[in-house]
Amino acid sequence: MKMKITQVAFLAMFIAIAGIVTQGCKSKKEVAAPSGEVEITTYCSEFQTDNEYFRANQVGESLDQSVSKKKALSNAKAELASSIETTMKATFDNYVNSRELNNVEEVEERYEGLSREVTNQKLNGIRTICEKQTKTEEGKYKTYIAIELAGDEIMSAMNQRLPADAKLKIDYDYEKFKETFNEEMDKLEKDRGY
Repeated sequence: MKMKITQVAFLAMFIAIAGIVTQGCKSKKEVAAPSGEVEITTYCSEFQTDNEYFRANQVGESLDQSVSKKKALSNAKAELASSIETTMKATFDNYVNSRELNNVEEVEERYEGLSREVTNQKLNGIRTICEKQTKTEEGKYKTYIAIELAGDEIMSAMNQRLPADAKLKIDYDYEKFKETFNEEMDKLEKDRGY
């Protein structure tokens, strides 16, 4: 009798464990959109900033096909410029603080001014990496676009411009600046979960 109870308990425990294991091995079900909602796939949205490239993707809409493209490109450039300036600001803040300069505020302002100049200059060298156009039921054109600019290009342009500024040249250390910039690019990639 004691043997049968132990065997039954063992069998029950085995079935329970097998059920838990089987439950854990089932494939995950796709989550459906809430009632009344439809998931939207945005073209060119798979291109995101990583530790090598600044990227931006946007959409433009117009009754005129070329205007929709111009809107998308303009919006993407604005987004790209904002991303670059944010990264450069963080780079300058960390670089200047690590250098412990006496005139920190003046130096930061000069770095930021150079950053805006370089960003505006380099935006002319962007590359379109994705472009799709659609036409809506209302007869409007939609252009989806993704653009990129290599982080190395920004770094190279900054390296050429920084030593030209007499006050900044005294305290400029390219290798330290590059290291700080690369750390900020790595943070961008980690923030996006890559």
